[in-house]
Amino acid sequence: MAGYRAEYDSERRPRLRKRRVALAAVLLALAAVLIYQVGLFLAVLWYSVQNPSSTAFMRSTLSALRAENPDAELQHAWVDYDQISNNLKRAVIAAEDANFASHGGVEWEAIRKAWEYNRKQAERGGQRMRGGSTITQQLAKNLFLSGSRSYWRKGQEMVLAYMIELVMSKERILELYLNTAQWGMDVFGAQAAARHYFKTDASSLGAAQAARLAAMLPNPSYYHRHGNTSYLRSRTNTIQQRLRQVEAP
Repeated sequence: MAGYRAEYDSERRPRLRKRRVALAAVLLALAAVLIYQVGLFLAVLWYSVQNPSSTAFMRSTLSALRAENPDAELQHAWVDYDQISNNLKRAVIAAEDANFASHGGVEWEAIRKAWEYNRKQAERGGQRMRGGSTITQQLAKNLFLSGSRSYWRKGQEMVLAYMIELVMSKERILELYLNTAQWGMDVFGAQAAARHYFKTDASSLGAAQAARLAAMLPNPSYYHRHGNTSYLRSRTNTIQQRLRQVEAP
C-alpha cells in the first residue's frame, strides 16, 4: 500500500507543477494585459491636454512610404479647434458619425448594420465595404493602432474609444480627429488637406469643399490618386445636403 501511495504521489507532483506553471503563466499574461491597458489610459489622459505631433497610424504610413522613397515626408500641420471651419466639422459628423454628440464611443447598431452590409457585398462580389466605426473609434485607431484588420485590433479600438469618451469632451475628440485623420497618401489633418486640395486654410473651407473632404475619408489614398470620381461627386452632394441637420460641438 505504501508503495502504491508513493507511486501515486510521484505521478501527481508533475501534474500539480504543470498546473501551477500554467496558472502562473495565465496570471502573468493577465497582469501584462492590465499594465498595457493602464499605459494606454495614461496616454489617453496625456492626449486630452497635449496635442500629438504624430500618431501611430501616421508613423506606420510614413514607414511604408519611405520603403519606396527614403526621402518621403508627411504633409501635416496642427490647427486649434476654432481654426477649423464649422463646415468641415459638420460635414465630417454627417458623413462619418451622425450620432457623434450622443453616443458613448461605440455604436453597436452601426457595427451590426455594417457587418450585414459587408456580408451581402461579399456574397455579390462587391468591393465597397462599411466600417461601422464612430469618430471616437477612428481616433483611437489613428492615435494608437495600425490599419491592420483583426478581432484583437477591433476589440482594443473599442476599449480605447470608451477610455477616450471617459476623459475627453466631444470638442476635444473632434479636434484631435480632424488634426490626425488621413486625407491622402501622405496628407494628414484638416490644415494639410485644405492646403493640398484647395490652396486655402482649414478655417476658410466652404460647404462644398468641406463636404468633398468628408466624402474622401473612407478611402483617402484612393481619391488622392484618382481625383474627383463620379461616386465622390455624388457622395459630396449628399453630405452637403445634410450639413444643415448637423450641429458641431
